[in-house]
Amino acid sequence: MEDHDRALQEAFDGQAARFEKAPVQQDPAALARLVAFAALPAGSRVLDAGCGPGLVSEAFLDAGHRLQGIDLSGEMVRRARARCARFADRARFEQGSLFELPEGQAFDAAVSRFVLHHAADPVAFLRAQAERVRMGGIVVASDHTTDVEPVGAEWHQEIEVARDRTHVRNLAPGEMVDALARAGLVRIGFVEEEFELDFDEWFDRGTPSMPKARVREMVESGRARGFDPVRRADGGITIRCVRTLVRGVRPG
Repeated sequence: MEDHDRALQEAFDGQAARFEKAPVQQDPAALARLVAFAALPAGSRVLDAGCGPGLVSEAFLDAGHRLQGIDLSGEMVRRARARCARFADRARFEQGSLFELPEGQAFDAAVSRFVLHHAADPVAFLRAQAERVRMGGIVVASDHTTDVEPVGAEWHQEIEVARDRTHVRNLAPGEMVDALARAGLVRIGFVEEEFELDFDEWFDRGTPSMPKARVREMVESGRARGFDPVRRADGGITIRCVRTLVRGVRPG
């Protein structure tokens, strides 16, 4: 296992319980929009790459699809199996890397959510998704995006790494689209959604490389498109964020 993958495995084994309960992860309306955006044919066979505790998987299973999930974290896979046990043989989960899955399995679609900012090479990750769907199959990715301006993006990046040392880089919305194109996908579509984070809840489920008080100071020192902190009357901080959903088709 690569060092970065090992760090991700250890971090998300530790984060799993808090991650599964996070409002931004559980949000049923956002999950429903993700399934609708994918626009898959009925009964599709879906690969959930970086499935976490099975929240995305559950949404696609509820929509009538069949699903295979894979994640580096054994604790995340255990939780996904428990969450989706009611779907019996329509759901399967395994611990491992997307890159270890054999190609040519002819999934109808591959989906990932909040995974790309942890990928050492997001284009390679998307290409690996595409290589595991059939010709004409769908690849969908959703992730928290960053500012298009370098100053804002760099400030945001410093905060994200301080809060979670497994973080690599958030892409800007246009970079998300470009990444799908570079991965060989066509007929690319995207939408943006706004969402909010509570600073304390967000920080407390991370794997920080800096103390919380220092990260809070950093958060209060600026703003960026996609990461806009607002101090509340109760002393807490709400961070106004943007996620981008992208969808492409494997040509052929």
